[in-house]
Amino acid sequence: MGQAGRRRVEAHFSWAQCRHAHPRGVRSGQGRLRPLVGDLRLVSASILASVRGFVFDLDGCVWNGNTLNPGARETLAALDRAGRGLAFVSNNSRATGGELRERLHGLGVDVARHVLTPLEIIGEVIRERFGPSRVLVIGSPDMAAVIARAGHELVDVKEYRAATVVAVGNDFELSYERVTNAARARRARGAARHAEHRSAPADRGGEFLPGAGATVAAIATAAGVRPIVRRQAGAPLFRMALERMALSPAAAAMVGDSVPSDIRGARAVGMVTVLYAPEEGAPAGEADLVVGSFAELARLAGVG
Repeated sequence: MGQAGRRRVEAHFSWAQCRHAHPRGVRSGQGRLRPLVGDLRLVSASILASVRGFVFDLDGCVWNGNTLNPGARETLAALDRAGRGLAFVSNNSRATGGELRERLHGLGVDVARHVLTPLEIIGEVIRERFGPSRVLVIGSPDMAAVIARAGHELVDVKEYRAATVVAVGNDFELSYERVTNAARARRARGAARHAEHRSAPADRGGEFLPGAGATVAAIATAAGVRPIVRRQAGAPLFRMALERMALSPAAAAMVGDSVPSDIRGARAVGMVTVLYAPEEGAPAGEADLVVGSFAELARLAGVG
């Protein structure tokens, strides 16, 4: 068989794979999109053709430390010019959305308007699950303020016996006393536990710092309980981002670098999923699309 014939057979096989095995994309064994020829390029491009908005994970996807990833600024600007909605989410339970928005603006991402962190939702989630509560906060002052604004009563760490909920986030003032009293709160009163976390490299000069998950693990181990964990993958952040853009889940795509937090969480909500994986070895069968760069994302979205 000639080379042209082999190409036709391979193209036919790839088309059949896409149409019958996985209608939303064609991946290689390593999980990346296979090179497509001719009209087959439309298979992957069509996944993003109807997408009217994008939700981007910040940490590890849009930026690493204090540096934007290559092509991020240009791609985001191009999507905005094309009329696509944009929202940004982060696992950082110490920063507010406004603080991260200012940081994006400082890096030249002027199109950032909707920026969400766990601080935007933690008070509401506690209320939905436990009702108005007396909350012992192991986290930042901003986290405590958000919980108070949601109508909960804050409990001082020395008054741990009065707590009905222990809320854990990034706490840079963490001490043995705080860990001990948070654990005692659970053991003394059966306090429920709510946590926002994902351990990830911190944004201070790109140096790694443990995430709030390490604090949650310490308190849970000391108290002998299993925590109730709310990660970014939980529906509230994604749904809030969709509400800000006034879009349905099917009309928006989540772009992130974490399969558990970004891809599986967005899929559970009903969004199109795009895994940002500049390194080889992305897991197969998880995201609808796998892109190795922002330039590739821009091309598939029709703006690059």
